[in-house]
Amino acid sequence: QVQLVESGGGLVQAGGSLRLSCAASGRTFSSYAMGWFRQAPGKEREFVAAITPGGARTRYADSVKGRFTISRDNAKNTVYLQMNSLKPEDTAVYYCAADPSVRLLLAVLADRYDYWGQGTQVTVSS
Repeated sequence: QVQLVESGGGLVQAGGSLRLSCAASGRTFSSYAMGWFRQAPGKEREFVAAITPGGARTRYADSVKGRFTISRDNAKNTVYLQMNSLKPEDTAVYYCAADPSVRLLLAVLADRYDYWGQGTQVTVSS
């Protein structure tokens, strides 16, 4: 069992940056792949980025590639999402999630992740 708490959301102008953090409880954080998802009003939750348990491999949605960076610090039980060059279409509630399964590829489907945080709002003004 792991509990996840996101922070770092807020209001930012287009072109600006934010860094989201997701703090995890439990001793098994370093064995989980971690992902970030987002959900805009009236839309389905969508994959943003994921990172392997050791941090060696990452995967990104095409819409954020080159602008967002996922990273993790297993000593601090925390995963980060650095978001640069933000656009109004990045506005959403951002969720972090944990995937305890061992997979060949990082999962992009939400139902592959067993544990979720409560979300943090990111609003990008034009």
